[in-house]
Amino acid sequence: MKDVSRREFISAAGLSGVALGSGFASESRASSSAATLAPLTAQARPITAEERLARTSKLQTLMQSQKIAALLVEAGSSLEYFTGVSWWRSERTTAALIPAQGKTVVVTPYFEEPSIRETLQVDAEVRTWKEDESPFALLAAAIRQHERAAGTLAIEPTLRFFIWDNVSKSLNGARNITSGDAVVSACRMHKSASELALMQVANDVTLAAIRHVHAQVKQGMTAQDVLAILIDATTQLGGNHELTLVLLNEAAAFPHGSNKPQSVRSGSTILIDSTCTVHGYQSDISRTWFFGDASKRQREVWNTVKRGQEVALERAKVGIPVGSIDKAVRTYYESLGWSRDYLLPGLSHRTGHGIGMDVHESPYLVRSDQRPLEAGMCFSDEPGLYIPGEFGVRLEDCWYMTDQGPKTFTPLAESVDKPV
Repeated sequence: MKDVSRREFISAAGLSGVALGSGFASESRASSSAATLAPLTAQARPITAEERLARTSKLQTLMQSQKIAALLVEAGSSLEYFTGVSWWRSERTTAALIPAQGKTVVVTPYFEEPSIRETLQVDAEVRTWKEDESPFALLAAAIRQHERAAGTLAIEPTLRFFIWDNVSKSLNGARNITSGDAVVSACRMHKSASELALMQVANDVTLAAIRHVHAQVKQGMTAQDVLAILIDATTQLGGNHELTLVLLNEAAAFPHGSNKPQSVRSGSTILIDSTCTVHGYQSDISRTWFFGDASKRQREVWNTVKRGQEVALERAKVGIPVGSIDKAVRTYYESLGWSRDYLLPGLSHRTGHGIGMDVHESPYLVRSDQRPLEAGMCFSDEPGLYIPGEFGVRLEDCWYMTDQGPKTFTPLAESVDKPV
């Protein structure tokens, strides 16, 4: 799935390429699927407290080696990754200071403490603030507590500016700060067996949901109709629906759709790009097919994209720069006459992205990324082709790297006639 925030997807209601989160309640005539689907998630096991403690221990070892005194992180996937605290971002700050040595300090509104403790899985001190008090003063106090440790203060890369700005003011002076991206990524980029197991289930759910949709699509349906079936199927299968793109006809030539209404007709391009989560871990799968008989042109492009996926996996070897995977796909496409340098018609986006608790994580399969490919890294494989004014094709499966080579969570689409 391409790089668009959840809020941007949710605000896209009405697009011919519809993309909505799980809060969408469709009023369409296809609001529920006829068949009852059996859940696939019964055996999925959430991350244990022991694993989160091991993650924190690794993080603290990395911080000590890099002379970092503490990491400041707010609500989001990194806070959940290290502590288990699953919370959303708002104007009411929930954040934590993870020191290089000692106990984590979680700061949250007073009335939210019981909810925070429900998901907290590590031994941490919870400090609360009432509505007329400052969370930033509490965070500043925690920072002062650990300043005796030699080193800088690391800021988790997605922490919002207003939090650090107010914390800094509460500290009454500048502090030596650095990005926490290196130490956080060093932990999160390499997935454990339990993380891979959850991603496997999430991808199983999404592929099964798309397969269900494929069997239900009928002429005259709108993108909203198709989306409603997809959301219902994902929920029945046990996944938490996150985001879905349904792109029809000419809208499929735009990776994120267009405002022009579209419906299914004979020869229609149908592109579905969908994600769900299972215990916090993401799937991301795309399938493209054609309603009725595919034209010679459609078949040619579809087969080229399938080969592009295979080229990406064939190039993947431990130690190579991850960007070289993107280069290999582009070399193949360009040899067939498609545009160079991310231009259209052609592949206008990267070949893939890292994935885990976030649907988009580093590293990225873009030719400028020189990070070496290592076992445990997970990516999408989605080298689409887009022809403005006509149609587009995107096939996407996720995979993880092993010392023996890449392993896909789901089988690649078999053929244009058997896309799921």
